[in-house]
Amino acid sequence: MTDISVAIQRLTNGADLPLPQYATAASAGADLLAAIDRPVTLMPGARTVVPSGIAIQLPTGYEAQVRPRSGLATKHGITVLNSPGTIDADYRGEIAVIMINLGSDPFVIKRGMRIAQMVVAPIQTARWNEVVDCDNSERGSGGFGSTGTDGTR
Repeated sequence: MTDISVAIQRLTNGADLPLPQYATAASAGADLLAAIDRPVTLMPGARTVVPSGIAIQLPTGYEAQVRPRSGLATKHGITVLNSPGTIDADYRGEIAVIMINLGSDPFVIKRGMRIAQMVVAPIQTARWNEVVDCDNSERGSGGFGSTGTDGTR
């Protein structure tokens, strides 16, 4: 595991909240917290944008991914709608989380609640090389479900 330095700005709405933290020494994601003024009830099937109270400055060549928290997904059906959400190295605004309630009960989001996790990762960009045809492969052009779901093809 390699550490990189990431500048972080605590915004006014997150002034009293802790900065993102890793739950354990081996955690890949740091927790993002809800920087909201009052509780928000997320009804089944509804979505909302929840601010985190922070902005970051990633080094060039890195991205941050916003991912769901497994406990919220398992226990309540709460997930991140555009998972993973990508934060580009040149974005300087507040990190916000698009949350959706896929569960059957209303869910209350409270200030300071751990709502998502953020993973910082290196990226590579592609150099596109246009060709007339792509090489053949064993799979070919088979799409969704073409390799089967029961262990057989």
